[in-house]
This record gives sequence, structure tokens and C-alpha cells, in this order.
Amino acid sequence: MVREPAPLAAAARGLPIASVRAIFNPDDVEQRLKRLKAQGHEREQATLCQTYERMLERGPQRFAVKPSGVPDMAPLYEQLPNFRAVLDDIKRHVALAQAGSDSLEVTPILLLGPPGVGKTHFAQQLAELLATTMTLVPMSSMTAGWLLSGSSSQWKGAKPGKVFEALVDGDYANPVIVVDEIDKASEHAQYDPLGALYGLLEPQTAQRFVDEFAEVPIDASQVIWITTANDERAIPEPILNRMNVFEIAPPTHEEARTIARQLYQRLRAAHDWGRLFDEEPGDDVLDRLAELAPREMRRALMTAFGNARLDERGHLEARDLPSAPHGKVRIGFLQ
Repeated sequence: MVREPAPLAAAARGLPIASVRAIFNPDDVEQRLKRLKAQGHEREQATLCQTYERMLERGPQRFAVKPSGVPDMAPLYEQLPNFRAVLDDIKRHVALAQAGSDSLEVTPILLLGPPGVGKTHFAQQLAELLATTMTLVPMSSMTAGWLLSGSSSQWKGAKPGKVFEALVDGDYANPVIVVDEIDKASEHAQYDPLGALYGLLEPQTAQRFVDEFAEVPIDASQVIWITTANDERAIPEPILNRMNVFEIAPPTHEEARTIARQLYQRLRAAHDWGRLFDEEPGDDVLDRLAELAPREMRRALMTAFGNARLDERGHLEARDLPSAPHGKVRIGFLQ
């Protein structure tokens, strides 16, 4: 039985589902499954058999989301003021896609900047904008190349890689895949952790990407690639040449205040207890929050909300925010 992916509320966001795309050939899978069973190694290859059966049950069709027009990105420009250049690039790609029958194609992106400036958060927001999903691949924890491209079924504990899982187990042909901290891929790995990216970042070769576990061609050409790094010198030149590189500076003090204010408002709106708090935070709270890296602001605000409720107050004060741990160095801001 072929399972049709369940549509999400994309049309309501101005991003209707434009097409359904086959990401693999069921005949290839059936042939692999028959051959595997004929070999009589079901017990040893049980996981691989289950993978093929799951692929056939789900079917090859996945949604390929595409804007019907250029969406309103003003909230993102306000929310991510230090990502203006990247957002401009995304807007250009969206404008091209909605001008014809072509699918949405986004040149792979490298976000280059210090920790904590919001690189992963940007990728999450992009996935939401495009009404697709996001998969995070943390390269700093990799010890071998299998995390992206899977490991051979001959090895004990073998399993598919993240690209296969995002496409086969997901509902979309064009998910956002974030290769986080690409510059920290292990240099001592037995296999090149970045090896699979050479083909995956090229649409022509990505159309027939072969996961080493499943060994069935998969169309990964629609994947939207976001990579992040602190230092581009550790990234091989051939991979750098396949991406648009954007240097992301820490937000200025005023930009950080804007980010903090919007985060306050989002947290307040997302929780029932938010109705107990003022609509706007005070300037002293915003100034304190602006000293933090963007990814630290949410934790600080949650602590502050909790402290204010313990005092039975409906407004935050600077003293509600957590003190910086002793010796912790904050990210510097541009003046």
C-alpha cells in the first residue's frame, strides 16, 4: 500500500504544495528486497529488509513545497537583523521559483560566524518559512563518514544516514538539512566525514545519491543545504566553492535589544501564563539581555519570568535575569 503524505497547513501560510516528487524507484527497492531474501540471510540482514519494506509501504512520493509568491519576510528581517544578506539571497531564490514552473532551488549556504549568533535558529526559521522540515547533522560529534551517507549493512549496528532518513522517513522532497559546525568534522576519522557532501551539494549528482546502507539511488537534489562554521580555513576548498558564503556578525547592541524584545513577546504569546505579564519588557531588562548571545536569551528570559512569578509580579526586572557565570566571556557586539 502506498501511503500519501498528509498535507500540512502550507496554503494558509502562502506556501501551497506545488507538486509531488518521487524520491526513489520502487522497482529498485523490490529487486533489492527479493535478492536479499533469496540469499537466506534474513536474520543477519533483518534491519535492511525492514528498511526496504518500509520504503515500499510509504511509497516514493514526497511533497516538494514551493511558494506561490514571495512571502512576507519582514518579520524575519526584524527577528534576525544580522542575517539580512542571507535573507536577501533566499528572497531572490524564492522570486525565481514563483516566476515559473521550476521547483525551488537554493544554492547551498555557509553561515560563517562565532558561536551563539543564531545560525541554527536561522535555519529553523527558514524551514518554517518554506513550510518544510529541518534535520540537524552535528559534525562536531562525528567520528566517521556514515552519519551523512550511512554505513554498510555488512557492519554490526549499521544504519542509514541522515540524508536517507530525512527523505525516506520524512514527508518532503526538499527538507532543510543543517550541517552544523562543518569546520569541526574529525580530521582523524577513518572515513572522510565530508566525503558525501561533494556529490550532495551538486544537484546533478545528488539526483542519484546512494546511501551506503540501503544501496538504492535516492533523489536528494531538492534538499536545501545550510552549513555553519566558525572558521572557514578548516573547510576543504572544493566544498567551499559549492556554497554561497555569508559572514554573520554578532548583532549590534540595538539589534540585540530588538531580538530580545521579540523573543520576550513570542514567549509571552506561546504560554498561558504569558497573560500575567506586561506586553513590553522594560529598557533595563532589554539592556541586560542585549549583553547575551542570542541563543542564551531564551534561557535567561525563562528564568526571569519564573523569578517574577515567585515575587507575584507581572513585570520583569533586571534582577530577575540570571547572573553571568563567574569568568564567562560574553560575545562582543559591534558598536
